[in-house]
Amino acid sequence: MTGERLRTIGSAQPRRDGIGKVTGNARFAADVELPGMLHAKVLRSPHAHARVVRIDTSKAARLAGVHHVATRDDFAGMQPVYGWLIKDQPVLAIDKVRYVGDMIAAVAADDEATAYRALDLIDVDYELLPDLQSIEAALEADAPALFEEPPIGFVNTYGQGASAEKDPRKNVCYRFNYRTGDASVFGGCDHIFEDTFTFSRMQHYFLEPYVAVAQWQGDQVEVWSATQSPFLNRKELARVFQHPEEKITVNVLYVGGGYGAKTGCKTEPIAVLLARITARPVRLAFTMEEQLLTNTQHAAVLKLRTGVMNDGTLVARQSEILLNAGAYSDASPLVAEKAGYRIPGSYRWRHIDTQVDCVLTNQAPAGAFRGFGGTQAAWASESQIDMIARRLGIDPYALRMKNLKDLGEAFVPGESAIDSDLRLGLDLICERLDYQNRPKRRGHGIGLSVVLKDGGGVNKAAHAMVKATTNGGIIVSSATVELGQGAHTALTSMAAEVLNCEAGRVTFAAISTGSTPWEQGTFASSGTTIMGRAVVAAAAQLKEKVLAFAAEDLGCSPDQLILEDWTVRKGNEVIPLAPMIMKNFGGPGFEFTGTGYYKPRVPDDHSAPLETPVDFWEIGWGGAEVEVDQQTGQVRVLKLVVSSDFGRIVHHGACRGQDEGSAMMGLGQALFETVLYDGGRPANGTPLSYRVPLSTDLPGEFISISQEQGHGRGPFGTKGGGEGGILPVASAIANAIDDAVGVRITDLPITPEKVLAALDKQK
Repeated sequence: MTGERLRTIGSAQPRRDGIGKVTGNARFAADVELPGMLHAKVLRSPHAHARVVRIDTSKAARLAGVHHVATRDDFAGMQPVYGWLIKDQPVLAIDKVRYVGDMIAAVAADDEATAYRALDLIDVDYELLPDLQSIEAALEADAPALFEEPPIGFVNTYGQGASAEKDPRKNVCYRFNYRTGDASVFGGCDHIFEDTFTFSRMQHYFLEPYVAVAQWQGDQVEVWSATQSPFLNRKELARVFQHPEEKITVNVLYVGGGYGAKTGCKTEPIAVLLARITARPVRLAFTMEEQLLTNTQHAAVLKLRTGVMNDGTLVARQSEILLNAGAYSDASPLVAEKAGYRIPGSYRWRHIDTQVDCVLTNQAPAGAFRGFGGTQAAWASESQIDMIARRLGIDPYALRMKNLKDLGEAFVPGESAIDSDLRLGLDLICERLDYQNRPKRRGHGIGLSVVLKDGGGVNKAAHAMVKATTNGGIIVSSATVELGQGAHTALTSMAAEVLNCEAGRVTFAAISTGSTPWEQGTFASSGTTIMGRAVVAAAAQLKEKVLAFAAEDLGCSPDQLILEDWTVRKGNEVIPLAPMIMKNFGGPGFEFTGTGYYKPRVPDDHSAPLETPVDFWEIGWGGAEVEVDQQTGQVRVLKLVVSSDFGRIVHHGACRGQDEGSAMMGLGQALFETVLYDGGRPANGTPLSYRVPLSTDLPGEFISISQEQGHGRGPFGTKGGGEGGILPVASAIANAIDDAVGVRITDLPITPEKVLAALDKQK
């Protein structure tokens, strides 16, 4: 399975971000200190839904050390709302608060302690409104509208079979539909199975909280932010403050985890607002508790109606998905697209009909989360596939093998082809689980799952620049953020490969929107494949310029020369480049620069449902072996096996780490993690009360298989990775529990109480 490794790349190469993080020298946005810097804290709503009648900041403003208390009264000349497609989340509450934790006021003070004291002195009068704490409550005919007037926003452009609508009904901010085939095929099915699944709200739980440092000097704005999307943040800040984009600079250092949550504005608008008013640098860093109130994953209800034949042939799937968007739209419309598009799973269908609604509730906003709609879709789809197999008396492995799409087969009409052998990957999982020879005894079971997600983003473009100094130091410049995934290692390795030099020569430049080439953001597993193409193109252009320069100096053709570790080889003669450059350009020397650009192909017929064909398919194969204690309902994962296909691996350690970390998030989703609400207030909204997997919860045996099937369309045959590992875990564990004790859990997380209740019902 393992293909040839790139010459400069492999497990022996150190991670670019490793030494700084291990030694503590790596700098994050929270480490930024500027002369005269103030510290900000925000006042949050104690109510889930209320009209803000009056805000009195006079006492807080008089407190020694307080420089300003910002409220809705400071929004003159601004467009003080932000969001992805729909601009509905205010910088600070304007007319209403819509969830416990909604931000009302912000204090800039000499230190955090003073800012906290000032928050206690702010008086707010509220008019309480009905509290909508569930999807069902928000969709009731007599439910109040969270927004009396629809916020500004737009609907994405789609290709064949896909469509969407903004504000299709009260408290639904976005609806996505996808249909292909003929619904009449349901009439010819031997069986039609209808099942409902619920998906829990999970928190990103990264170690570095949201943080931004901002300063406003004259007409120049500079921000240091823990963000995955510096250019998108710059654009949103320019719109909010009605300020020219070119006069706003967003800088990004290392980011301590994001998993999607650090895409889009969070702390930045408030920090910039206070910096403008006080004429001082301002630092706003949320606490871990505030992190849990800022952004979450979408809870969901998924209803599947699936038609099959007696022999297990899958025919048709109709899906209705309700996403709990929370109080504001955030990335919900885009998550709806992905959940709806991915719900058919890895299988061949004659008819697909999907509708996804983003429902607004009085809970914390939901946005981008690792897997981006794929986790919700995978949970329901792969659970029901297993249920169907057991109902028909067919082995779940055999049902999957019968219906999985082939390598090279289009996902749906107009879409790109599947670029992994799905059956090969499933067999690898089964082999490590000894699936065919597994013991059949009560309380012990094995479950499988095969999931895919479209990767690389929709219509996502990337720019990169590669420079070479006089002495052959290579500098890669791109806006791909290092979140811990090893992106900078991958991109510098690719540049080294193209330029035929040692990886140690290559440095990744600091990210700043004032000098770094534009890029949409670091998400959708796009760093290696999308930005990788831009980096490779930039390095190739640089190489061409260097060889042209050397050829002119040597009086020969460029194709007579080979670039090798900052020398040129002409026949048997090796000529160092540095002296040649100094001879031509003098003492200061010279820098060669190459630029690269990549954007996925846009077909003239726009037949791809999501506007452009998928760049690559990220596959998550998973299998779990469990033991269920029938007296307590406790589930113990004896063995967990996950696998992804990276096409061709750039750095083995990074790929393995991505899969394994992702799978552990899937384990948390399956058995432990959920944001619980008591009325409108989070019941486990602290780092200590929010349950994540502990070391004692790890599987007895954990196996990850990094495949190199070789069909990737990225540089050197690569495909993106990092999200595949989370996708199959929850459904594989649920399927294993059913195999062990014959009960089906359709509600995440799978707690001992739920298992025990199902066992009692079974008796």
